[in-house]
Amino acid sequence: MSFVSRNPATGRRLATHREHTRAEIERALARAHAARRPWRALAPAARANHLHAVARELLARRDELAALATAEMGKPVTQARGEVEKCARTCEYFAQHGPALLADEHPPGAPAGSRVVLEPLGVVLAILPWNFPFWQIIRAAAPALMGGNTLLLKHAPNVLGCALAMEEVFARAGVPRGVFQVLVTGVAPVPALIADARVRAVTFTGGTVAGKHVAALAATAMKPGVFELGGSDPYIVLADADLALAAETCAAARLINSGQSCASAKRFIVARSVAREFETLVAARLAARRTGDPTDPATDVGPLARPDLCERLHRQIAASVRGGARLVMGGAPLPGPGNFFATTLLAGVRPGMPAADEELFGPAAAILVARDEADAVRLANATPYGLGAAIFTRSARRARALIPQIDAGFVAVNRFIRSDASLPFGGVKDSGLGRELGGHGLRSFLNLKTVTD
Repeated sequence: MSFVSRNPATGRRLATHREHTRAEIERALARAHAARRPWRALAPAARANHLHAVARELLARRDELAALATAEMGKPVTQARGEVEKCARTCEYFAQHGPALLADEHPPGAPAGSRVVLEPLGVVLAILPWNFPFWQIIRAAAPALMGGNTLLLKHAPNVLGCALAMEEVFARAGVPRGVFQVLVTGVAPVPALIADARVRAVTFTGGTVAGKHVAALAATAMKPGVFELGGSDPYIVLADADLALAAETCAAARLINSGQSCASAKRFIVARSVAREFETLVAARLAARRTGDPTDPATDVGPLARPDLCERLHRQIAASVRGGARLVMGGAPLPGPGNFFATTLLAGVRPGMPAADEELFGPAAAILVARDEADAVRLANATPYGLGAAIFTRSARRARALIPQIDAGFVAVNRFIRSDASLPFGGVKDSGLGRELGGHGLRSFLNLKTVTD
């Protein structure tokens, strides 16, 4: 079997990748298992030096890698360059702070002579999606490798070129063979890999249904895991908000990565008294974003990564309109080649419509009107997801009062959600389990061993 990657802007074939055989997958797992001991034996500072080298290699190949991401999944090239640069910064963060984060801990009040030692688990299996083809890899690999683990990557089939390019980055940076490897495969070998005693942890990013299945496999095998799943982030615009700021921020957050991000504005929940004005402002800002050739640095919104994503988004929007939502702009795929979808805004959205209840993965936003602050919180939480949220208000007191009421792993005030290497990232409810990034993310792949001596 082989996997074909296609340019989503043109539909043209880019490459064909032969699937690894069972024997090749077994050899890769054996190498990862064998490499774990010499890798964990390195001092944290030595592993940090390898991550510094990965960061340098990423920056040296920034334009090449960005062009590859643009070709394989349609990411606007300016955003693709930014993604590669963020990967480099994340490697630098864990290289700089990893040794301190891995130091032995002496909890307050613990008995004399006791400490907590942070040790690697072993081989980590990473199952990752296509929407941030390099960032998804680095946010799993940088903390896992800094902690002394080795990593096997099963990436999405449509971005295998990005995965293999990243494998080459690690190799050219001098990371020992077996520490970071790509498995060119579909989902069939995943259950056996999770069940294999040599795999000691799992990290998964993707849809909630698939994530629950992988989490069940990991739980059956008694393996720890991190699961970053879907999201339908509410951006709450209160009556006292700076509406121009809110509209600009909401538009930018909704259209980042052409709307194909789990953690981005999906539902604009707006106070009734300012709803009409906000609708006018945000519609203008959405319309100002340029859709087109993702290789053009002036492009803001590129194609969706696959034709089926266009079809699903179209069905969700059409069903919402039939249910009573008002189509302000867009609403359908654009004519011509490629998987382009018109930037879309729905108003009058209510719970029960797909635009309110489901994740819209593409350049489409929904406006829900709230009677008051309590109703805004109710609408924000009326979703199975709980990844991120934002609040727009001029009152710091009001924001602080609302933050504890919102079911989310990340809340921003008067700005949009942006992950950072130093901070834990993840969600609650159907948005996942565990945390990536920061010291908390580093611990996800570690054994916290209590020692008394």
